[in-house]
Amino acid sequence: MVMSAEPRLSLAIITLNEEKLLPRLLEAARSFADEIVVVDSGSTDQTVAIARAHGARVIEHPWEGFGRQKQRALEAARGAWVLCLDADEVPDARLAESLARVAGSEEGDFAGYAMDRLTAYQGAYVRHAWSPDWVLRLVRRGQGRWTDRPVHETLVVEGPVGRLEGKLLHDSYEDLSDHYHRLVKYSRLSAEGAYARGRRFHPTQLLIRPPAAFLRRYLLKKGFLDGVRGLLVAGATAIGAFMKYAFLYEVEREQRARQKESSR
Repeated sequence: MVMSAEPRLSLAIITLNEEKLLPRLLEAARSFADEIVVVDSGSTDQTVAIARAHGARVIEHPWEGFGRQKQRALEAARGAWVLCLDADEVPDARLAESLARVAGSEEGDFAGYAMDRLTAYQGAYVRHAWSPDWVLRLVRRGQGRWTDRPVHETLVVEGPVGRLEGKLLHDSYEDLSDHYHRLVKYSRLSAEGAYARGRRFHPTQLLIRPPAAFLRRYLLKKGFLDGVRGLLVAGATAIGAFMKYAFLYEVEREQRARQKESSR
């Protein structure tokens, strides 16, 4: 890790039982980060010990949802620039050079930078169905914030956003079981968030959204060029869309039942 009195670039990470993938990111961070901040939500494995062994400042805080947890990490960082990554993400060599270049420059026109994320699936990176996937992850301290959502949180920046060269490698899914387990979890959270924002269920959502999601990934994004992986990704995206609106229906029924019960 680069050492300086005043950090130029801080790496902010949230963790929960990430001992398998976290070391890869922390080792890579040596080439571009002056400071590492880890907000851990109760890991029972070696995550905290690994983070501290790599010089990270660890803040242990109960889970409050993705958006709030990442905002806490962002606010704890002291660097002029803050890079917000998940433990299963790591910059490739070219992106690491881009990050170091930004950290070393005194001036700039941008308040934040996006990077192209490349996700691995079934043993290879998906270069079409999930690509390009520009994600905003680097922000000048004090000029960005995470949205307060339990899932599908986004980093909002006050000012112009540039793009960095290189790839953000994303090794998220262990296998199909892991992927589909997350689909169920995140679809439910997404439905709850949609309901809280005033969205309501309509049967046509179950008819239209899933095939539209499939066609976008498989045809418009040319997922067919990814072979079987592209077909799997497109299919999972369609299933996720179906589950989101099915859960929205369930959430509405639960809310009506609670309201009926409370009115008695």
